[in-house]
Amino acid sequence: MRPALLLAAATLLGTGLVAGCSSDGSETDARLVDSVEAPVQGACRVLEPDDVDQPSNASPVVDCAQPHTAETYAVGEVPAELADAGWDSEALGSWAYATCSGQFQQFLGADESTVMRTIVSWAWFRPSEKAWADGARWYRCDIVGGGEQSEAYVDLPTTAAGLLADRPDDAWMACVDGASVEASPKVPCTEPHNWRAVTTIKVGQPEDPYPGDRAVARTTEDYCYNSVAAWLGYPKEFDYGFTWFHQPEWDAGNRRSICWAATSG
Repeated sequence: MRPALLLAAATLLGTGLVAGCSSDGSETDARLVDSVEAPVQGACRVLEPDDVDQPSNASPVVDCAQPHTAETYAVGEVPAELADAGWDSEALGSWAYATCSGQFQQFLGADESTVMRTIVSWAWFRPSEKAWADGARWYRCDIVGGGEQSEAYVDLPTTAAGLLADRPDDAWMACVDGASVEASPKVPCTEPHNWRAVTTIKVGQPEDPYPGDRAVARTTEDYCYNSVAAWLGYPKEFDYGFTWFHQPEWDAGNRRSICWAATSG
């Protein structure tokens, strides 16, 4: 699983960046394509949703005071036990998921439930296959201004550090404008919407085996009914929804489902 997700770029020749185009048309810095040197933490980029499917990214760095859709919040070396793993190994992906998701919460200053109800998400990148063969073993985690269903990303602030601390602004919280929370893309809650993500439920412990789709769905539905009723102030009638995840996400470490309240804004 690569949740999430995400990444293209704008630059001027006068900056000294050597730019080129990848096969999908995204602009790249040629010096970064097969770079063995680790990226810089805190760097900003203009990334697009098409880039999320790519295991590596060489988009040019831009000034964080300028419009940007991504910020690198974590950089490091993969652990020694994975140094001999394949460039595209499942073990490497699972380790990166746990590492980047944990640091994502810390970077945003929020708990797991809040992070799952935001419109921003993260993506991780590894060296190119050539750089990996040349000995590069770094990883890069980027926060991006959107999620899996986003057609375009929103600009981030100069730094997204602490973005969800205290009482997060509705501009960063997830709502949906559509008949179904699963079939419609998330939008900021400052935009017109008829569903809002209001809480999450933990459906298992880290060491638990996957209980099966039916059990997860049933547990999620029961909890979300009561949770949304409480959030709405126990009205006589209300509509609610929920999104839950399947075994691949469970195997990657996710243990939470999301509860949605039918609302307006």
